[in-house]
Amino acid sequence: MKAVGFTRSHPIDHPASLQEYQVPKPEPLENDLIVRIDAVSVNPADAKIRNRSAQNQERETPRILGYDAVGTIEALGSAVTGFALGDRVFYAGDVARDGSNAEYQAVDARIAAKAPQALTNAEAATLPLVCLTAYEALFDRMNLRKRQTGTLLIIGGAGGVGSIMIQLAKALTNMTVIATASRPETHNWVQRMGADHVADHRDLVSSVRDLGFENVDYIFNAADTKGHWDAMADLIAPQGTIGAIVEFDGGVELSKLQGKSVTFVWELMFTRSLFGTPDLKRQSEILSEIARLVDAGKLRPTLNHELKGLNVKTLKEAHKMIETGTTIGKIAVNFDRPG
Repeated sequence: MKAVGFTRSHPIDHPASLQEYQVPKPEPLENDLIVRIDAVSVNPADAKIRNRSAQNQERETPRILGYDAVGTIEALGSAVTGFALGDRVFYAGDVARDGSNAEYQAVDARIAAKAPQALTNAEAATLPLVCLTAYEALFDRMNLRKRQTGTLLIIGGAGGVGSIMIQLAKALTNMTVIATASRPETHNWVQRMGADHVADHRDLVSSVRDLGFENVDYIFNAADTKGHWDAMADLIAPQGTIGAIVEFDGGVELSKLQGKSVTFVWELMFTRSLFGTPDLKRQSEILSEIARLVDAGKLRPTLNHELKGLNVKTLKEAHKMIETGTTIGKIAVNFDRPG
């Protein structure tokens, strides 16, 4: 089958940064689905892995990227339940296995779910990674409860994860949501997503306080954990919680949180699949809830750029867009396959 990947880390403009390969079509393990891929989305994780994972030596086999997909089940592992041949599914996959930038993919059924019926393939492909990240961060890491009240500050509100977290917080809790944005187009975007207030991350403390909030109960950082550390420590309420997804080099002064007894938590949506945690099926359950919210009109996809074709040119274009760091919403690639 055709797949797009790489064997050595290069800048995206390098001729070998992404290449087309013919690789064996996957066979299902006992818990696997074999999915014929119809569309994927491209995330910062794709560019990060491409840039970092093969810097010092050539890989013997190509690394196939792609951590969002929608497609149709063509084969089932012997232990799979709850799915049938022909089901349309969506998922974010497993960073330790070949990704979705291919004609077919093997994925553990416990991290997949039936796709929302109301969406196109491209729209559905934008949801799994960002929805799992936002949902896990809110309810599994930061331990918010459904219908909870309080204040939530989302740093990086116009990105893929931030856009979904705003919507989830408004749909499932009674939180007052403050999202950051600094450009007119991102300011308008986070308001469209449902943010109650918009703050400017370039002067975060003053901006939030000018809105009338001395402190906030929860902060989620999807942009720059280290760069906003002092501001977060200042703004977080006593006994509040800070969550983040962006790792950083060097250290931060963790003791800034000590006096307020603040909790700091990481979220990585690949943790469950990477370590085979006992609650692996939680991701299938979350995605099923996401599909219900979408089909009920309570959550909308954040597709903002749709490209076409499983090929090097298209995927390079998507990587270039991601690497600008200024994209709003999500980028999808519709494979546009006949039949």
